[in-house]
Amino acid sequence: MNYTLFVGDLHLSADRPDILSSFYHFLDKHTDNCDGLYILGDLFEVWVGDDLAEPFAIELALKLKQFSSHTPIYFIHGNRDFLIGKRYADLAGMTLLPEHHSLLLYGQKTVLLHGDSLCTLDKAYQRFRWFRNQPWAKFIYNHLPKSQRQNIAKKLRSKSQQSNQRKSDYIMDVEPDAVGELLTKTGATLMIHGHTHRPAVHQLEQDKQRIVVGDWYEQGSMLCISADTVKLEHFPLSQE
Repeated sequence: MNYTLFVGDLHLSADRPDILSSFYHFLDKHTDNCDGLYILGDLFEVWVGDDLAEPFAIELALKLKQFSSHTPIYFIHGNRDFLIGKRYADLAGMTLLPEHHSLLLYGQKTVLLHGDSLCTLDKAYQRFRWFRNQPWAKFIYNHLPKSQRQNIAKKLRSKSQQSNQRKSDYIMDVEPDAVGELLTKTGATLMIHGHTHRPAVHQLEQDKQRIVVGDWYEQGSMLCISADTVKLEHFPLSQE
């Protein structure tokens, strides 16, 4: 039976080899019968530029490239790795998708996204998100000295962690009106995203669904969809 896989929020880093090893096992397990793999953002904990990819990220790219030789891989940027560019995507055999991607998934109109654009009650983050998405902002950042880019990334990561500790769960979750607006705009009956780290299948009005993929901090998580099944699964991380 053919199926399509969706993952997100792995937040890979050099200091979490257990997550990286688990992802490798995940890729090895699904080498056959998979129609496609969609990575819905935050593959990495932080990304400061394709030219500053760490050794583990280069190793991962080669693993993904091998997987892409038989199964297409698609990538949507997250809030932690929005600077991943064509250089790394080509190395990893990934096709970069826009922040909102519509497709016909086994006959069902579907929209895919990372999910941060739906957290509209977090006004401060949405202002930063608008700024960081400007082509001129990315151009300026990518032409800064490497050491300066690394320092900026560290400060942004620290600021984000401190800010999230002060924000309520309500503000950090998706806003129902934003969900409804995107579904109406795209004509989709199924929405799949990550970002909130709250894996669940939400049944909406008019037979619509919103599915949230889980993060990989304490366990692995994947969404598997075929022509007649929808499975949101979790599994232990590798102990290697």
